[in-house]
Amino acid sequence: MAKERMLQFVDVTKEMPEKRPPNLRAHDFHEIYAEYADEKAKEQASRCSQCGVPYCQSHCPLHNNIPDWLRLTAEGRLKEAYEISQATNTFPEICGRICPQDRLCEGNCVIEQSGHGTVTIGSVEKYITDTAWENGWVQPVTPSVERAETVGIIGAGPGGLAAADALRQQGVQVTVYDRYDRAGGLLTYGIPGFKLEKDVVMRRIEQLEKSGVKFVLNCNVGEDISFDDIRSKHNAVLIAAGVYKTRDLQGPGSGAEGIVRAIDYLTASNRVSFGDDVAEYNSGELNAEGKRVVVIGGGDTAMDCVRTAIRQGATSVKCLYRRDKANMPGSQREVQNAEEEGVEFVWLSAPKGFTGDRVESVMVQKMRLGAPDASGRQSPEVIEGADYSEGADLVVKALGFEPEDLPTLWGEPALEVTRWGTIKADFRTHETSLPGVFAVGDIVRGASLVVWAIRDGREAADSILDFLAQPAQVAAE
Repeated sequence: MAKERMLQFVDVTKEMPEKRPPNLRAHDFHEIYAEYADEKAKEQASRCSQCGVPYCQSHCPLHNNIPDWLRLTAEGRLKEAYEISQATNTFPEICGRICPQDRLCEGNCVIEQSGHGTVTIGSVEKYITDTAWENGWVQPVTPSVERAETVGIIGAGPGGLAAADALRQQGVQVTVYDRYDRAGGLLTYGIPGFKLEKDVVMRRIEQLEKSGVKFVLNCNVGEDISFDDIRSKHNAVLIAAGVYKTRDLQGPGSGAEGIVRAIDYLTASNRVSFGDDVAEYNSGELNAEGKRVVVIGGGDTAMDCVRTAIRQGATSVKCLYRRDKANMPGSQREVQNAEEEGVEFVWLSAPKGFTGDRVESVMVQKMRLGAPDASGRQSPEVIEGADYSEGADLVVKALGFEPEDLPTLWGEPALEVTRWGTIKADFRTHETSLPGVFAVGDIVRGASLVVWAIRDGREAADSILDFLAQPAQVAAE
């Protein structure tokens, strides 16, 4: 029966969920893709070729059992599909929405390589889990035995939350410390609602609270509580603080008013979506309405910024990127969505400087691609004499993120870091230079994907459980 129901890619074409028209979606922050209907989800899942060696699974950082839950979806066995999906992924409904599937599972789908169009893995994953929530299949963790050991987690982003979930399943007492007033990290304040509506994140947070995870919010480690205090309260500590320091712009006028950090801009917009009163947004400092907006960068954060500016009512939105479209790091699917919504991409362009005490224009230098650099990518080179001026009222820096100097901020010089400032941790166990202290996610990897943070968090939870099982460990006072 399963064989007859699968392998339909020859007769059934790839079909994404319906996407709301650009002229409608560009005026709100709701997700742009509709949900699959039940029959459509079954149909698209049935296109899977059930490969003997599934490249989709091997190219997923979590190694999700994708062919299995596609087959179960095609057979209408959605509860089993959800259980298999949840077995390897703490937040499948989030990954189904924000993972760059075109670079991971779907981009490596065998039928995509053979010219038939990929299986729409991310959309089916989202459908499975949304159906699970609607039917009450997603239940809080109820460990069979409560343990005395406690773990403190610094950072309520995807890595910290994934570890918290896994530790609670084993009955460990978990407290999560976070600098923001809501848990979720970049899931809450960094990613716009048109990619990830906030009720999707908040219901997971609520579920973790019901599972017994304690959250200490508005808590800046090193200011409101010391790192030593956290270590003394818990048998083990996990650092999942993320990277929030913005790479800066150079050149004349780079300190002008109206040049803002992407994280500040996106956080303000997301706070407004929650109904918060945001002074910097109300004043126009972090609001694109009626402005000529220039976003500098080519990653997913830049895509979030340009699409946010469109929705805020900018008069024009341009994205400057120093390489060409084929060499940009962001999702091509996101670029297409942005172009449909009215964003203009200015490829092979980089800022040279800025005019005005409050920014009035960007001095742009045109680039060309030269010889490959150490990573194999062609290095951008300046074309002399091709500079021009681009008018701008708001410039958003989306050049990527770097780690804060945690050993100094936390008064812990023994916490070893790499030459890039990321925490030095064993890539298998996630142990740091400090006994009983582990680290995961972007604070170890540098700015990376949510799915990698989830994987790290789940792996670190296993290592923490091994650490807690050592005879020398005793319950914290």
